[in-house]
Amino acid sequence: MNQKVDLSGQFLIIDSFPVPVCQPIRNYRVRIFRGSANIGYKATKKIYYYGFKVHAIVSDDGYVLDYAVTRASVHDAKETVELMKNTHPANRYLLGNEGYLGKRLHDRLKQMGYELWTPYRKNMAGAKKHNDRQLMAIRRTIESDFSLLTYYNAENNRARSLTGFQARLEIAILTYNLALI
Repeated sequence: MNQKVDLSGQFLIIDSFPVPVCQPIRNYRVRIFRGSANIGYKATKKIYYYGFKVHAIVSDDGYVLDYAVTRASVHDAKETVELMKNTHPANRYLLGNEGYLGKRLHDRLKQMGYELWTPYRKNMAGAKKHNDRQLMAIRRTIESDFSLLTYYNAENNRARSLTGFQARLEIAILTYNLALI
């Protein structure tokens, strides 16, 4: 399907979203997915959760090109290079959030031929000059895409097995992508 979609946009966007498998009160006594899932931190809501994290690359018009599921505690930057190797996008510009800051990641992607732009944190030198409002607005489209994926129950995956978890997530992403076409 990726080959049939028009990806004439200029940017790709990378981000991740959490998929908790239980309520936070049960984080330390849950038995489901033991060994596969673990505890991670959801910075937007300032809570810890037990489950997985879905890392995704999305075109600037909202099409999900590729995704990877990891344990909840895996940092966003660790999965970026692997996603780019699997996707092989023609677009060379990648937008990310503050979770993708880091010289090693920027250098590694530059070696692969990709340019990664991330906004600087407010306390970093040159933040006002570097943080372009237009690029930040384009990057925010992935947040609305993830909220639509929530509509398809991608974040509320209540499967009881890894096979069921994967099937439900793939159905949610496929349904979302088909709605875009």
